[in-house]
Amino acid sequence: MEADDPAPRGGAPPRIRRLEESVVNRIAAGEVIQRPSSAVKELVENSIDAGASTVSVTVKDGGLKLIQVSDDGHGIRCEDLPILCERHTTSKLSAYEDLQTIKSMGFRGEALASMTYVGHVTVTTITEGQLHGYRVSYRDGVMENDPKPCAAVKGTQVMVENLFYNMVARRKTLQNSNDDYPKIVDFISRFAVHHINVNLSCRKHGANRADVHSGTTSSRLDAIRNVYGASVVRDLMEIQVSDENAVDEIFKMDGFISNANYVAKKTTMILFINDRLVDCTSLKRATEFVYSAILPQASKPFIYMSINLPPEHVDVNIHPTKKEVSLLNQERIIEKIKDAIEEKLMNCNNTRIFQTQALNSSLTQANTRKDKGTEVSTPTGEKSQKIPVSQMVRTDPRDPSGRLHTYWQGQTSNLEKKSDLIAVRNIVRSRRNPKDAGDLSSRHELVTEIDSNLHPGLFDIVKNCTYVGVADEVFALIQHNTLLYLVNVVNVSKELMYQQALCRFGNFNAIQLSEPAPLLELLTMALKDDESMSDVNEKEKLEIAEVNTEILKENAEMINEYFSIHIDQGGNLTRLPVVLDQYTPDMDRLPEFMLTLGNDIAWDVEKECFRTAAAAIGNFYALHPPILPNPSGKGIRLYKKNKDSMESAGQADNDLTSTDEDDIDQELLAEAEAAWAQREWTIQHVLFPSMRLFLKPPKSMATDGTFVQIASLDKLYKIFERC
Repeated sequence: MEADDPAPRGGAPPRIRRLEESVVNRIAAGEVIQRPSSAVKELVENSIDAGASTVSVTVKDGGLKLIQVSDDGHGIRCEDLPILCERHTTSKLSAYEDLQTIKSMGFRGEALASMTYVGHVTVTTITEGQLHGYRVSYRDGVMENDPKPCAAVKGTQVMVENLFYNMVARRKTLQNSNDDYPKIVDFISRFAVHHINVNLSCRKHGANRADVHSGTTSSRLDAIRNVYGASVVRDLMEIQVSDENAVDEIFKMDGFISNANYVAKKTTMILFINDRLVDCTSLKRATEFVYSAILPQASKPFIYMSINLPPEHVDVNIHPTKKEVSLLNQERIIEKIKDAIEEKLMNCNNTRIFQTQALNSSLTQANTRKDKGTEVSTPTGEKSQKIPVSQMVRTDPRDPSGRLHTYWQGQTSNLEKKSDLIAVRNIVRSRRNPKDAGDLSSRHELVTEIDSNLHPGLFDIVKNCTYVGVADEVFALIQHNTLLYLVNVVNVSKELMYQQALCRFGNFNAIQLSEPAPLLELLTMALKDDESMSDVNEKEKLEIAEVNTEILKENAEMINEYFSIHIDQGGNLTRLPVVLDQYTPDMDRLPEFMLTLGNDIAWDVEKECFRTAAAAIGNFYALHPPILPNPSGKGIRLYKKNKDSMESAGQADNDLTSTDEDDIDQELLAEAEAAWAQREWTIQHVLFPSMRLFLKPPKSMATDGTFVQIASLDKLYKIFERC
């Protein structure tokens, strides 16, 4: 064997050694103090824990050269200074059991110690009653010298210099001083909003003016106004949620959320749990989802929330920097908050304020659209973290990239080109009717049946799916996480309309027909088109139509009161209900609908009457394929003027190129194309946004082919990797 050959694989395993304490401490310090803003957050929290009423922060070169935090808290005892910066030395707890009821923001005893391992720390402090203060410097967790008496003002000043001087790679990544200072300002701003009894300020070293300066105030809105400006406060609404009656959980939430008039390029979410500044990704996503569904143009909201829970319901010891906590029954809390926000937004959505300005054509950019005199800029996307290809999913239901029609050349409809996606969804968004739907027990029983028959898995898919595109005349494609599903549009829309008919029971808005439609004529038309009535002569059909007309006239008052279907004394249909806002059913199916009302409603039994009437409405308002055949592909042969025989049609199947434009009924073809394009647009912009808000999928949909999983991205990726 040559000298350069590597050692054989069967050699002895390497020995396990105990790391030196200095190495362990420096590794731990890199986890706690990840960047200058982490150090500022820890020091400010220590100051607030010390009962400070004033905290000032000074930063130089983004915190790499200098971080100085001064407060007027209770200070540090002289006898405690020798162990102040040792690891796991704290005044917040003495036994592990104390952690279950901890109320302070700090408790680990690692922050100051970590700073001494990655920077030069100097502490100046004085306690009440002392004639002078003490100053001492620390390095690697121990004092560099004995505490020196000095002049000092009440409280403590901690100065961290040359941060990450001994971590070359970390320091190089943070060389740009602009990287971290905005994060520091953001931290201080968030603290200033919540701690309204603390005067917080933050400035760059040598600057005459502070970038953040909040005075003590008794009003949370005043604190937000001082930090974020009056324009933000103008568009905020107060929100409160509580769950004090629950046996297994007690929580309160109060805060402010932005209304329909607030528009920003990014979400601002300030979340405090038991006075601790934390992040909660699931709550943020749930909130953004509600906004995007109800207020698409205001889908980047401003949110301040303060949640209070019993300390024993919060696990604060799950993250080195304490930026995350774990809550007992977290999903339930988030769902309650989400429902409260949704209700608040629904009620606020009655009025909108649009700021208009003259459009300068020379400044028009590619990413700016004009909608009815209002300039709406497309929000710029934030930089996203790189994720594995096999886990990449569509996460923004408003983003058309990745949808099927993106790849269909020449198939984009004129309606899609002319409409701004955000504005259109804002127009067609669905809103729950705030009125009480009535106290009829049978109606409430039907609504309860919907809730009890809910399929949790499908409910999660519907709430969090992303629309992909139309697959064929019946099915559409959606994506949930890394799974792709086929959804039967007819079945889903029928169930959605049925549920909405019961939810809006007695509180419908109305569609006024341009001309009254005689019931007798509608029923006669329906009977002529009914294949099951082909053996019945015309006289008998007319008699059936007359009987059904009388039935509907007799029950006109009831169906008008509960379902807003108005029939006048002359037997004319004048109004139909609005089941989904800004959605009108296919009027070609109106005769069939009236025949169903006359024939299939159980008028004598209240509960069955409501059920069958809602089912008839659901079937009428469902998104059935248009009556005109789909003209795309081979379907265009059905619009030929000369249809001599089925054989000629069969030949057209084999030779599509033989179809001459002069042989096509262009007027009928244009009508069909418009109908199918309108249906596709309605599926994307009306049906699926309404599904996310309102649909409660029944268990039967999991087995009847309404939802069918057809692909898993993870499995497909593994297959393609082998190719």
